[in-house]
Amino acid sequence: MSKKDPGKKKKQKEKPKVNPELEGFDIKINSFGEIQTNFNIDKINEFLNKNVEDKKLAEREDYDELKSKKKKDPDEDE
Repeated sequence: MSKKDPGKKKKQKEKPKVNPELEGFDIKINSFGEIQTNFNIDKINEFLNKNVEDKKLAEREDYDELKSKKKKDPDEDE
């Protein structure tokens, strides 16, 4: 059996670089396969809608119109 090198240190878990809006965001999957986060899912969805382009909608003819409408007034549909 090989001996452990006492000079080796355990790898410290590095924190990933994140957008300032998501600072402190933590996500885990429990033993039942359920996703657990410390952020409200609505806040996450709002962030994604604002910052991530939807590839499926890009093929639509009216995509540019929808995109500009969303930027102007995101709460108009509610």
